[in-house]
Amino acid sequence: MAVHAHPDDESSKGAATMARYVGEGIEVLVVTCTGGEAGSILNPALDKPEIRERIIELRREEMERARAILGVRQTWLGFLDSGLPEGDPLPPLPEGSFGTLDPQAAAAPLVRLIREFRPQVITTYDENGGYPHPDHIMTHKISAVAFEAAGDPGRYPEHGVDAGLAPWQPLKLYYHLTFHKTRILALHAAMQAKGLESPYGDRLENWIDRAEDSGRLTTQVECADFFEVRDRALLAHATQVDPDGPWFRVPLDLQREAWPTEDYQLARSLIEVGTMPENDLFAGLR
Repeated sequence: MAVHAHPDDESSKGAATMARYVGEGIEVLVVTCTGGEAGSILNPALDKPEIRERIIELRREEMERARAILGVRQTWLGFLDSGLPEGDPLPPLPEGSFGTLDPQAAAAPLVRLIREFRPQVITTYDENGGYPHPDHIMTHKISAVAFEAAGDPGRYPEHGVDAGLAPWQPLKLYYHLTFHKTRILALHAAMQAKGLESPYGDRLENWIDRAEDSGRLTTQVECADFFEVRDRALLAHATQVDPDGPWFRVPLDLQREAWPTEDYQLARSLIEVGTMPENDLFAGLR
């Protein structure tokens, strides 16, 4: 089960991993917490009034196309997109939006889904949300609550035995490490070695190292054969992705050679953990 904040997040974080596991016959469910209603149109070619008027419907259509490309199942939690606040000081989030909710209450529908789908592994974001979007941070919070609560029959009884759902305890919880510095440096160096302009120069120049990021990388899933599927899924979110933008400037062959994995932090495990780094989210479960 992959828990994400908005439609398109599933295609930019862990998509090749999911496609690999689907190819192995493993069932994957993407949980999308909000509809992405407050997202900007990031593809200049589609930034038009008639597109903005239909953004809610379009983002659902885009999600369905991406879902089909990845071969996963997908469901919506139905929370309201908080948007990304800007300004100094930051304005308050819209009343009732996902980022304003009590995590204990907001975790309830996710607990229900865990008890229905019964995943062994859950992936989501770290406590910083991967980046500090309020919906990403709330996604982390409800995922952490639900991971601990779903196996406890005394918690969320409204989604328990009386509702036909037995407790279910997932065994491993992972955080995405999509944009960590070691990977970005490797791709940057590979581009320079080929005499190509790297899209990562400015990011690396302004990179702020955080002590809490040290040692997070525990798991690297080899999935280079599915990078093309990942990119097709991302492009399916046409309103959110500029096909001429920096995401696609590193050739796939170079990506496969320089960094052929998608990377994670094993945040919680209820089974014995072997040698690190792991090369499989299902290490210890096969």
